[in-house]
Amino acid sequence: MKKILSVLTALCILISMTACNNTAKNENTASKESTSGKESNSSAPQTTAEDPFAALGNFTMIVGHAQPEGNPRTISMEQFAKDVTERTKGHVTIDLHANGQLGTEKEMLEQVVAGTIQGMRGGQYDFSPRLLMFTLPFLTNTRSQVTALLQSDLAKKVCAEAEKTTGTIIISLCDAGGYRQFSNSKRPITKPEDLAGLKMRTNGMKTIDLTFQSIGATTTTIPYSDLYMGLKTAVADGQENPWVNVQTMKFYEVQKYFTTVNYQFHPDPFYVNAAWWNSLPAEFQKIISECADEMSVFNDKLIDENSDKALDTIKQAGCEVYTPTADELKAFQDACKPVYQKCIDEGILTQEELDEMLKIVENAK
Repeated sequence: MKKILSVLTALCILISMTACNNTAKNENTASKESTSGKESNSSAPQTTAEDPFAALGNFTMIVGHAQPEGNPRTISMEQFAKDVTERTKGHVTIDLHANGQLGTEKEMLEQVVAGTIQGMRGGQYDFSPRLLMFTLPFLTNTRSQVTALLQSDLAKKVCAEAEKTTGTIIISLCDAGGYRQFSNSKRPITKPEDLAGLKMRTNGMKTIDLTFQSIGATTTTIPYSDLYMGLKTAVADGQENPWVNVQTMKFYEVQKYFTTVNYQFHPDPFYVNAAWWNSLPAEFQKIISECADEMSVFNDKLIDENSDKALDTIKQAGCEVYTPTADELKAFQDACKPVYQKCIDEGILTQEELDEMLKIVENAK
C-alpha cells in the first residue's frame, strides 16, 4: 500500500504540473508526454544575449531522496536546485521531495527507472549491485581515500554500467553520510563477540548483512524512514549509520550505546532517468552535470564539517560512545575479512577489481 501511495503521489504531482503547462500552450502546439519533464514552449523567443537558452524549452526535474531537513544531502540538493535554476535562466527547475515523501529509496529508484520521476539520490544499489564493491568493510580510513575511489576510473566504469542495466544515468557519485558506526540498546560493543545475539537493522544491503553475520549478529531489514520506530519498538536492537544520520534522524533518542568503528562508507549515486536525460539539450546536460559535480564536493564538505557536531549532540543526549583501541579495532577488521571473498564469489567484483581498489586506497594522498 505504501508503495502504491508513493507512486500515486508522484503521478499526482506530474498530472498537476502537466495541467498547468497545458493551459499555457498554444492550441496548435503538440503535447509531449508528462513523464518527459518537458514543458510547453510553442512561442519561445529566439536566443538573446540576456537569455541564451530561450529557444531550448523549459524542463522540470522531479527528484526524491530519503534524508530530512538539515542533513548534508538535503542541504547540498537544495544548493544544486538553486544553481541549476540560475545557470539555465530558469529553463530547468528542480522539484525536490526530501524525507522519503515519494517512498522508500528502492521505490523512488523504481520510479526513476519507470520515468515517473526524473531523479533520486541515495545509497540504493538493488539495480546496480556492482556499486557494492565500494562498501566493503574497512576498505578505507580517510576522506582522501574515499574521494580517490569515488573519482576513479573504476567508479566511472561501474556507473556507466547502470544505464545498460537500469535505464538510468548516474550523474554524480559522492559520500552518503560519512563513516558508519554501530549502535544498540542492550550493551556496549567493544569487541566482535559483543554483537552475538543482537538483532541489527540493515537496509537489505548485501555487504552490511555479510558484515554483521561475520561477527555473530543476526539482521533484519527495515526501511530508513521506518527505522526510528523500529528501534523504539525493539523490532531491532541496533543499527549502523554515520553520525550525521544518527543526529538528523534522532536515533540517539532510541539507542544507548555507540561504537566508533568507521567500518564502511556508502557511495551516494544521483540516478537520472536516461530517456529524460537524453531528451535534454546538450547545453542543459552540461550545466546539470557541472552543478552535480559541485554538489558532490559541497556534500562531502558538509559531512566532514558536521560529523563532529553530530557526535557532540549524541554524547550530550546521554549516550555512551566507545572508541576501540587499535588492537580492538583490528579484531573487528579480522572478523570481517571473509566478506571480501564472499563478494567476489557472488560476482559483485573481481579479484582484479579488488586489487585495483586497494592500490587506489594505498596511493591516495
